[in-house]
Amino acid sequence: MRRVVCPGSFDPITNGHLDIIGRASRQYDEVVVAVLINLEKKSLFTVEERIQMLQTVTKEYGNVRVDKFHGLLVDYCKQQEIPAIVKGLRAVSDFDYELQMAQLNYRMSGVETLFMATGPEVSFLSSSRIKEIVKYGGNVSGLVPDLVQELLVERLRG
Repeated sequence: MRRVVCPGSFDPITNGHLDIIGRASRQYDEVVVAVLINLEKKSLFTVEERIQMLQTVTKEYGNVRVDKFHGLLVDYCKQQEIPAIVKGLRAVSDFDYELQMAQLNYRMSGVETLFMATGPEVSFLSSSRIKEIVKYGGNVSGLVPDLVQELLVERLRG
């Protein structure tokens, strides 16, 4: 079985994330979407809320499993017997950072990193910008799943 992991904080999930997850699901037998538990970072949504959102918005794919991890991603990959990481790239600035991480990960563990260019229609999306838009009353329909938009409005605008 060909397996791959798509890691991230997903706080919240955007249509850019779904672009990469959906395309990876057509290439691999199983895609594990791994939510990073970062105790040092203040997140808008809890890990459990993010997992629930991801399970809901990826259920149509059939071969996507949502999990969580903390610590080094390569340790998670080894524990789960996942040989590769898929990372979406939005811009050259993403590539610079992600290439260094990919090289470190490979050096430490032999886990490969595969880069996928995000579709141009969603390449400008970031979770932090989405939260900012919603916070100030903007409309993010079409940029995030409807469920995520509803939860963002509820959380950020009360």
